Amino acid sequence: MLKRVVLGVSGASGAVIALRIGELLASLPDVELHLVVSEAAKRTFAHELGPDALGRLVEFARHNYPANDIGATIASGSFRTAGMIVAPCSMRSVAAIATGLSDNLLTRAADVHLKERRKLILLARETPLHLGHLRNMVAVTEMGATIMPPVPAFYRRPETITDIIDHIAARAIDQLDLGQPPLAVEWDGDA
Repeated sequence: MLKRVVLGVSGASGAVIALRIGELLASLPDVELHLVVSEAAKRTFAHELGPDALGRLVEFARHNYPANDIGATIASGSFRTAGMIVAPCSMRSVAAIATGLSDNLLTRAADVHLKERRKLILLARETPLHLGHLRNMVAVTEMGATIMPPVPAFYRRPETITDIIDHIAARAIDQLDLGQPPLAVEWDGDA
């Protein structure tokens, strides 16, 4: 059965994580990737990964929507999905989602996932955090979203930045529970 997944990309630092999530989702059988990239994310992609990086992400998507297309399919609760990941998720996007401010397609799609009680995974990206950031993260968590800061798992003893990115991307996708074996290597204790 085909599973639709929405990937929202906001303007926070961490474009490489979005690129890897898109690549992994596109490689999964029966997953259809729907992509929305904010205007700020386009700038971040170019700065962090170069002028061609966003084009690589778009190639992974079955559907790519302009951020101002409030009438897109992913803006409606009747368009069923397996969930949505926002990676990276800026504090501006967290605030908009927490307050129901659906002023662009990314935040509208996230709002739809909350109201339809679908999985919404937010890779919240900022440091340090002030009280407003924390309150907004609590609010979206109380509404049903999962806050998943892209924090490295050093106990896995990563040898490269790519190892860290791969683990974060796999964990985010695993949160959607798409019915495939976990992408992230499971911890086996001290074995």
